[in-house]
Amino acid sequence: MDHLSQTLAALADPTRRAILARLSEGDASVVELASPFAMTPQAISKHVSVLERAGLISRRRESQRNLSHLEAAPLRVVDDWLATYRRIWDQRLDNIEDVLARIKKGDLDDPRK
Repeated sequence: MDHLSQTLAALADPTRRAILARLSEGDASVVELASPFAMTPQAISKHVSVLERAGLISRRRESQRNLSHLEAAPLRVVDDWLATYRRIWDQRLDNIEDVLARIKKGDLDDPRK
């Protein structure tokens, strides 16, 4: 599986997205990541492993704790991929705005009438 597909697959799960959102606030242990969920730390650990394989997080040991850390690089790859589609939609919205402005000025007939 290519890297983008692996990243998107990891992001497809709402629990994993919530874990990433929590990690955007700072590093956390599996127990800390599990606290807002009705899941065991073992279940959260499986989600963390998927995120780690996708490169979205890294783990490090600090004293007695294993901490997870958000890695932004794979998210930049997704953002770069989406940028092409964002440009297309921005252009389409600009075109709609132009048509609406022309209707408002009276240069075009309102198609709703």
